[in-house]
Amino acid sequence: MTERPRRGRPRSFDRGAALDVALRLFWARGYEATSTAELTRAMGISMPSLYAAFGDKKALFREVVAHYQENYGPRVDAEPREGVTAREVVGPLLDLLATAYTDPDHPPGCLVISAAVNCTPASADVEADLRARRNANVAALEKLVDADVRAGVLPSGTDARGLARFLGATIQGMSQQARDGATRDDLLAIARTALAAWPA
Repeated sequence: MTERPRRGRPRSFDRGAALDVALRLFWARGYEATSTAELTRAMGISMPSLYAAFGDKKALFREVVAHYQENYGPRVDAEPREGVTAREVVGPLLDLLATAYTDPDHPPGCLVISAAVNCTPASADVEADLRARRNANVAALEKLVDADVRAGVLPSGTDARGLARFLGATIQGMSQQARDGATRDDLLAIARTALAAWPA
């Protein structure tokens, strides 16, 4: 009796490693400029495998963003804590971002800030999702500042929304500066200047 030849076992697939490869491509090039052909080539998988494992390019990008925020993106703690002022949260956060945005082990800047700009109408939902994430961070900063205003830590006339927007602009500017070649020390200087504008 002749034994049928067995099909080869499928190559093992490391989802985390594949996500990290896709992350670095999107981070460096942006969502729109990264093609599925580039993704499959860099990830070492076929197009059907990419669709089977992740869905389409948008679904892969959504998973990449979650992977980024879990492993690379410092988060703003939105819940005020007793005895901890907003300034005591923001100062270390800016320092951490100065280091993260210039880390030579990965592309510079922030994926959430830079990966979806000037998108085509077909990618408007991708752009909207990242905008919502950025606005959520600003809202978290506003919540921290507002808690200090209500507690009397900051002057009663402090514009919590305005200060939060200023901090958001500082963080986004630090990301772009890093992509333009600014060093960690350059970004730390920006952070110090931003804190100097904090209401007395």
